[in-house]
Amino acid sequence: MQQKMELLAPVGGMDQLKAAVRFGADAVYGGMKRYGLRAFAGNFDTEQLKEATSFCHAHGVKFYVTMNILAQDEQLSGMAEAAQEALSCGVDAAIVSDLGVASLLHQTVPELAIHVSTQANITNASSAKLWQQVAGVERIVLSRELSMEQIAAMRRKLSPELELEAFVHGAMCVAYSGRCLLSAVMLGRSGNKGACAQPCRWQYHVVEEKRPGEYMPVCEDEHGTYLFSACDLCMLPHLPELQKAGIASLKIEGRMKTAYYVATVVSAYRRALDLLEKQGEDAYRAALPALMEELQKASHRTSNTGFYFGDPTPPAGAAGFSQSMEYVGDIISDAAEGEEALVRLKNRFYVGDSLEALTPQGNRSFIVTSMILAESGESVTTASVAGTLIKMVFPFAVGAGDLLRGPNRNHRT
Repeated sequence: MQQKMELLAPVGGMDQLKAAVRFGADAVYGGMKRYGLRAFAGNFDTEQLKEATSFCHAHGVKFYVTMNILAQDEQLSGMAEAAQEALSCGVDAAIVSDLGVASLLHQTVPELAIHVSTQANITNASSAKLWQQVAGVERIVLSRELSMEQIAAMRRKLSPELELEAFVHGAMCVAYSGRCLLSAVMLGRSGNKGACAQPCRWQYHVVEEKRPGEYMPVCEDEHGTYLFSACDLCMLPHLPELQKAGIASLKIEGRMKTAYYVATVVSAYRRALDLLEKQGEDAYRAALPALMEELQKASHRTSNTGFYFGDPTPPAGAAGFSQSMEYVGDIISDAAEGEEALVRLKNRFYVGDSLEALTPQGNRSFIVTSMILAESGESVTTASVAGTLIKMVFPFAVGAGDLLRGPNRNHRT
């Protein structure tokens, strides 16, 4: 019998966390206000972390805290204190990238499970075993440069108690598993300390040394040249291969992403996993075209399968984002079929628009027939101010936490 794979979602704050939990994540990962690699995500202070872990556990979901900076000596005592604090808040594991930090936490906070970050660049079984011996780690988040064949071979050499986690969706880094110095050199903001400015996503030109000041474009496509901008990763069509290779947890990238992105991607992977586990591979394969289309509704770049099946497409041309639909509102009250629900506006939409409600039970399309401003009771034909509360009648049941999306009027490409 194949193992059940965990679906692990990124959470930059409580909105993303609630979306991840509602739409089917088995576990989430997020950072405290320090020691994580996403310094510009919302992250969680102590009280917020307690609230987050309590919410997760009440819904049968685990919370892993990121403490994966490349630490220096003066930060070690603070990291030990933060790990103890995180444990007292109820987190289920800490994700670390430094062997010294992992060993320290294993000694000082032995009750806290340790997962090894992809930043540690673990590419072989010997390295994985060393982490297990020195720091008692329970899980390895594999380097993103491994092939499926290499992962399967590594799995066979490791004890069953040591789990393997792999990235399956989201942004990829041009540097080896994220160990990039470009942002630090150019802007003084280190990606290895959580402050990456993502200069790899910028457009570059070439200068010939005897022609200073003459900036020559390196033609790639109509959008320009993005020499260092790697394509996104998408492994939704390859879940059976990941399962056979022995992956215990499927990791979605994106702690800087919106709740809408988290809900859309988690929902697609949740449906795919449920079909694979409950109805078999044929049912899963039959649903793939629709599920892949679902992923296009959230912000994304061109995607490929990374290193899983050989070298990926060289980075270049993954210029910007596109999405076929946009996030237009949050449903914040439950309503039965034909009843009125309260909606908080995110982006403009109109009476007569065809919208889609994203729910844990699936997506439902409908035509907006009327809108009433909650504060004044005035009937309107458009709502345009983000945060406005409106009342709408839905032709099907909806719940608080469901999301609305509509036509992408921004035409982002």
